[in-house]
Amino acid sequence: MTSSSRKQNEPSKADSAPAQPHSSLTKTDVRKIFYGLTLGMFLSALNQTIVVTALPTIGREFGDFENLSWVIIAYLLSSTVVSPLYGKLSDIHGRRAMMLLAIGFFLVGSVISAAAPNMALLIAGRTLQGIGGGGIVPLTQTTIADMVTPRERGHYQAYIGTSWIVAGLTGPALGGAIAEHLHWSVIFWLNVPFGILAALLAHHAMKRLPRRAWPHQLDIVGAALMIAAATSLLLALTSGGTRVPWLSPTIFALVATSLALSAAFVWWLRLAPEPFLPLTVLGNPVMRAGTAATSWMLGAVLGLTVYMPLYFQLAHGLSATQAGLALIPIVVMTTPGSMLSGRSMMYLNHYKVTAIGGAIIAIASVTVLAIWPAMPLYGVIVALTLIGFGAGTVYPVATVSIQNAVPAHQVGTATGAMNFFRALASTLAVAIMGAILLSALGATPERSTGVELLVETASAAGIDIAMLFRFVFLAADAFVIAAFIAVLLMEERPLRGPATTQSRASTEAPPAPAE
Repeated sequence: MTSSSRKQNEPSKADSAPAQPHSSLTKTDVRKIFYGLTLGMFLSALNQTIVVTALPTIGREFGDFENLSWVIIAYLLSSTVVSPLYGKLSDIHGRRAMMLLAIGFFLVGSVISAAAPNMALLIAGRTLQGIGGGGIVPLTQTTIADMVTPRERGHYQAYIGTSWIVAGLTGPALGGAIAEHLHWSVIFWLNVPFGILAALLAHHAMKRLPRRAWPHQLDIVGAALMIAAATSLLLALTSGGTRVPWLSPTIFALVATSLALSAAFVWWLRLAPEPFLPLTVLGNPVMRAGTAATSWMLGAVLGLTVYMPLYFQLAHGLSATQAGLALIPIVVMTTPGSMLSGRSMMYLNHYKVTAIGGAIIAIASVTVLAIWPAMPLYGVIVALTLIGFGAGTVYPVATVSIQNAVPAHQVGTATGAMNFFRALASTLAVAIMGAILLSALGATPERSTGVELLVETASAAGIDIAMLFRFVFLAADAFVIAAFIAVLLMEERPLRGPATTQSRASTEAPPAPAE
């Protein structure tokens, strides 16, 4: 590494100053921007769940069930790989311009998906949707960082998370109702008026958001290497055990490609004058610990959300609808946990205490499930409630700590990188838990993995279904423990704030998220 490159990668005293919110925004400005951001977040979250229940209808209309899973995978892949790119570009061109671009991609993708005459064009539309939706999340988090002080920020981040809860609850039901009573394309046409409204709100409200004049260069080579490496890894994680066996040459080739591209990316980071992910960001201990904490906690919760409905159906004999209702506590209770944690950051100097306490509650609850997987249904629901609440306390603490620890002009880059690594880690966690479950049941990609076959296979082998899920719970417990350790190791740097009453909404609760 040359001395000039090293000098450019090292922060100056000015750069190392923490991000400070702008003083020109009033409470009304903050609220207007908040409404637009939340509506955009809701649309992005909704489109990850609303399509799922309509997939059988789409497959029948196009006569193509083989490629149906790509309707979901295309959105997941594209939204994951572009998140750090939006963070970097927003540091260069401003939050408002990139938010409008993200919403624009999302709207174009929605129109293409709605009008798609075949599966190929539908997948292309979903890819464009993901390119837009993947930018909305980090841009929202970064814009909040621009508006309010770090000490206040967790409170707003918690309220933003409510949009994900509403989307998770309403998405599957709404998608199923539209597919059954209307036409599946209505799912995508609905995005158009709401997307235009979100764009108008962002266009007008975010005009008041001042820009910092920080000169940046976009590292095209680094971005391409990172996106290619992530795409290969995500293809392996989403295909292994479902479309092809885990030990197949296809998976080995994808993983090997990802590792080679990752090595090239790391090599390039040390040579580029201004790398795509600056070494000062990646080397920040708060960035590393905070990203690990939110990644492994989200991976555990997401894995349980994916596989608990199957547990309820197999171990407790619930119907699909009842299993979905029983899953509500772990989804809903993350919001109270986030709100408590975010609000406590406004008043506590040792603000990690809520995340530590919440992680301990989550660990204890998952451990009880692992020790007693055949517990009565009410006990499982109580455990899921505590897991959701405990996990919710970690997210705002980790996110705000990361934004508080990086220079002002790198907040967007750090936030995008956090979302990127969190998506990779959570996908890996879900893949590991799925592999454990499918291998225990003896299911393979060559065989159907429907509920009936799983029950038949397990019964023929004399397997206790509830005890079989113990290994899934143990994996989830390991991820939660890893998140807890990361929270403990994360440096607790002082938070700046609160802002003055003339310039910022400090102690007032933000408006309820737009639904």
